[in-house]
Amino acid sequence: MRRRRHSYLGGELVVVIDCSDLGRSADFWASVLGYVRERPGSDPYQTLLPADGDGAEILLQRVPERKQSKNRLHLDLRTRDLEAEVERVTGLGAVVLTAEPIIEDGLRWHILADPDGNEFCVLQPPASHWQA
Repeated sequence: MRRRRHSYLGGELVVVIDCSDLGRSADFWASVLGYVRERPGSDPYQTLLPADGDGAEILLQRVPERKQSKNRLHLDLRTRDLEAEVERVTGLGAVVLTAEPIIEDGLRWHILADPDGNEFCVLQPPASHWQA
C-alpha cells in the first residue's frame, strides 16, 4: 500500500487512542474509519492506516487502567446523514451517550463511546459545509 504521511508543521501527525483490548479496538476503529491494520501489532501497540494511504495514522495503545472521566481530546466523524452513521457505528460496537442530538450553530451531533468508553462525536454539519 502506498503510504503518504499526514504532516504538521514539525513532522508527522499520529492520533493515539488508549484501549484495553488491542484486537477489539483495532476491529472497531478499522471498521468505523475504513482503515486497515499496518501489520500484526506488537503488544502494546497496533497501527491503523487509511486504506487508500492518505490520512492520519491511528495508533492504538493498550493500557492497564480503565478510562475514568471525560476525554480532553476526541474525534469528530463528520457525516451527511447523522442517523445512518450513528446506526452504522453502534452496529460496530459504539454506545450512544446522548438521548437526543445536540443542536448548535447549524450542527447536529451525538456523543458516542467506543468499546473502551472513549468518547467521540458523530456530527452532521449544515449542507453548505459539503459545498465548499
